[in-house]
Amino acid sequence: MTETSQAIVMIVNGPNLNLLGKREPHIYGSATLADVEASCTVTAAELGLEIDFRQSNHEGVIIDLVQEARERCAGIIINPAGLTTTSIALLDALLAAELPVIEVHITNIHRREEFRHNSYVSKAADTVIMGAGTQGYELALRRMATLVSAG
Repeated sequence: MTETSQAIVMIVNGPNLNLLGKREPHIYGSATLADVEASCTVTAAELGLEIDFRQSNHEGVIIDLVQEARERCAGIIINPAGLTTTSIALLDALLAAELPVIEVHITNIHRREEFRHNSYVSKAADTVIMGAGTQGYELALRRMATLVSAG
């Protein structure tokens, strides 16, 4: 990365987040994933970062994105959604990335069903942000800016 290039942060969104704003708005709110991306773009620009915003419903694609980030990004912000509690493969990919990782959840997973309380992703995360709604993505970008500048 040259002096004038901006650090790229990959923001990865897991299964069903493409339905944000439509699926269970009483739990997840009315903002769409496009709204979240627009907000992240503005925040990243304020922080001197560039974002690569992605979503997939497929575990293997998400693992491929993490591996791609390893090669060209300064950090990863991930909302693993349903993969939070199930994917050791995602944990392994995040650990292998050797990048700062911030885990984001729109809701506080500890106030929800018990099966949602354990996060494999947290074992790879430098920071976990949950329960702040979609504002958690902005908070994650602000924290990532600090982690990237310190690294």
